[in-house]
Amino acid sequence: MNAAKLCSDLIQIRSDNPPGDTSEIAEYILSVMEGLGIPGTITSGPDGHDNVISKDQAGRLLLTGHIDVVPALNEGWKYPPYSGKIDDTCVHGRGATDMKGGCAAVLSAVARAKDAGDDLPVSLAFVCDEEGGGRYGTRYLLEKNLIHPCDVLIAEPTPAYAPAVGQKGVCRFDVEFVGTPGHSSLYPILGESAVIQAMDFLYWMGELHKRVYPQTEEMEKLIEHSTKIAGEGTTTDFGPVFRQIMYNPGIISGGERVNIVAQKCTLMMDMRLPWGCDCDEILDEICSHIPKSAVLTPRTKANASLTASDSFLVQKTCEAISEVYGITSRPMVQWAASDARALRLAGFRALEYGPGDLSTMHGLNEKVSIDQLNKCEEIYYRLIQNYTNTKQEIS
Repeated sequence: MNAAKLCSDLIQIRSDNPPGDTSEIAEYILSVMEGLGIPGTITSGPDGHDNVISKDQAGRLLLTGHIDVVPALNEGWKYPPYSGKIDDTCVHGRGATDMKGGCAAVLSAVARAKDAGDDLPVSLAFVCDEEGGGRYGTRYLLEKNLIHPCDVLIAEPTPAYAPAVGQKGVCRFDVEFVGTPGHSSLYPILGESAVIQAMDFLYWMGELHKRVYPQTEEMEKLIEHSTKIAGEGTTTDFGPVFRQIMYNPGIISGGERVNIVAQKCTLMMDMRLPWGCDCDEILDEICSHIPKSAVLTPRTKANASLTASDSFLVQKTCEAISEVYGITSRPMVQWAASDARALRLAGFRALEYGPGDLSTMHGLNEKVSIDQLNKCEEIYYRLIQNYTNTKQEIS
């Protein structure tokens, strides 16, 4: 099976999220799986939010990836975003990196293992809605007990030499600030502005961001390595990204008229939490720094997660990368979130490793190199062999 051709085929099947309709691409992947002799099934969600999984979910290793992509406009692309153009070096199009390339490499590696006559120690899951938060994708499969805790490799794009074994936590919430309206000509002598309350809160958030969370010895090693990788080719110090709370007031809406002291102001916040920072504790602290009249509504809560670097999954993945690339591979941690968060919370040992040009992810002219697709296929194949050859309990 040709990974580049398969990647191109997947790109040409639209699966933008929104709206999140993955029914056509799920049917295509199911046909590929069944052509390999792997029985599968599709779980159908609302408005075409479909997942495809292997019927046998007893594998010691789960290989998974998401099949939805962020939308793309035609303007500004060298090749049309859904063309799946293959040239001498790359496959081009929306999802080439995030992450139809990874899904193609997984299927190609599984095809090799089947051709070798191996008894597959793996299960498969290709999910929808990762770009929309996973409600109908991985989270649905977990809620319905359709996948079961084991080692899991998510074929998300990563640096070529470093699998990702951890992600920062995420905390999203809304705050509605309530002021006392009045005539603008009398403010600030009379009236209390909800907009100013929000500004004061954001100043405090800037102070909270300065707090550095101490790490264990293992985490310090991972963070130092991850900081170097994140900063390659730049002069930016990425250390604070891993050790501190990052925050983004993504949407602020407030005020009624320019000549009225604002009675209402709503702020939507996205925070990324380092290891050692507890989401519930930080929300309690935040509540103590907003006015009593303000209402905070949590939207998403999850602490930072980690898969141990000395686990079988991480060790064998790093060994395969090292052998294929002729370097020494070491794991890293990430500053963003993915389905790995939900899987670890459910008892899976999760790792991310996959092909892609990270500089084009979610952007114009997204692409993946054919060489990297082939190398990832080889790495996945070697990992499958490791799980085939071991009968001992994996830890």
